[in-house]
Amino acid sequence: QVQLAESGGGLVQAGGSLRLSCAASGRTFSRSVMGWFRQAPGKEREFVAGISWSGGSTSYADSVKGRFTISRDNAKNTVYLQMNSLKPEDTALYYCSADYRYDGLAHRSDYWGQGTQVTVSS
Repeated sequence: QVQLAESGGGLVQAGGSLRLSCAASGRTFSRSVMGWFRQAPGKEREFVAGISWSGGSTSYADSVKGRFTISRDNAKNTVYLQMNSLKPEDTALYYCSADYRYDGLAHRSDYWGQGTQVTVSS
């Protein structure tokens, strides 16, 4: 079992930045592939970014590529999402996930946090 707790969400103006954090506990974090997803009101949850257990490999949704950066600190059992040049369409509930994978059809994860709200005003 893995427990995940997100923090760092808030209200920001368009063009601004936020850094989300996700603290993991309950299992060996350093061997977990981690991901960030988001869900806007009335929409399905969508993949945002993923990172390998070592941090050496990352992937991003096209909508955030070049603006968001995922990273991790295995010594702190924490994964981060640095979000720059935020747009109103980035407004969503952001979820941290563990055991993330892409199977060729869909982005999937086995463990989820409760989410942290990000609101970008225009």
